[in-house]
Amino acid sequence: MSTSSLLPRAAVVLLALVGSLFALPGGVSYGADSGDWSLAPAGGADGRPYFYLEGAPGAVLKDTVTVTNPGDAPRTVELRGADAGNGADGAFAVEDDGKSKDGGAWIRLAERKVTVPPRTRAEVPFTVTVPEGATPGDHPAAIVASGAGRSTGVRLHLRVGGPSLSALTVERVRLADDGRRIRYDLVNRGNTVLAPKLAVRADGLFGTALKRAPRALPVELLPGRRVTLTEPWPDAPALDSVDVRLTVTAAGGARDTGLASATFVPWGAVAGAVGGLVAVAAGGRWLRGRRRGGGPGEAEQRQTQGELTGAAT
Repeated sequence: MSTSSLLPRAAVVLLALVGSLFALPGGVSYGADSGDWSLAPAGGADGRPYFYLEGAPGAVLKDTVTVTNPGDAPRTVELRGADAGNGADGAFAVEDDGKSKDGGAWIRLAERKVTVPPRTRAEVPFTVTVPEGATPGDHPAAIVASGAGRSTGVRLHLRVGGPSLSALTVERVRLADDGRRIRYDLVNRGNTVLAPKLAVRADGLFGTALKRAPRALPVELLPGRRVTLTEPWPDAPALDSVDVRLTVTAAGGARDTGLASATFVPWGAVAGAVGGLVAVAAGGRWLRGRRRGGGPGEAEQRQTQGELTGAAT
């Protein structure tokens, strides 16, 4: 920060003083097992938490999902594919609105509705047909099952072969109205899912006001997605003018920096000081008026004295 840039902002402060990971929408859960029925990738022994498939455009990929019913009565569930996105907090979320256009639309299940007898399981094969014109990179999706008043999903990591690019931008860095939170947008400009890390620094007129080493964010940023995040700053200065710098990095060489400036002024103290100065100025004007005009009491006294003198003569 140059001395020339500090001077105007210092003046502002001094003048002020002088004047002064995955959730599905709609109650749908990920990987849930209520003891009634459950959904999971087939394979049992390897205990896969999700599906991972990779292929070139035009490939037909295959796997199997398992519906398990440990109860004493048959259970019927409906199965479907769905696109994935980011929730408001940046977490992985399924866009289960029936309008899949990406990886979810490429899924074809051998059965869309399956009835599972008591204390048994049903294995349902499915295919993922990658379109010829599919862009390289990640196309996250999920298989969702609904039945017995609830829904659950298993995520599908789907990668289309070809060049990969890890890129992101940090945008719209600003302080919240209360001055105790830094808000910013993260945008995935590449074609791979990113797990970003954030470093924060704020330098002010009186030194470094904030310094946080890089740490992982609870975000799984999907290609082409934008999320708005908040960084708490509960001990922000009461009086300072600062430059805030957010540096975000991710695997594959993704890196960007966002900047913002903010001035902190204790307006309550400023208002009190201004009120005091106004009161002092008003008192000074009253005293000067007394000295110049003498006030109506003195004029009456001089008139009375003149009348007495004339009567004596």
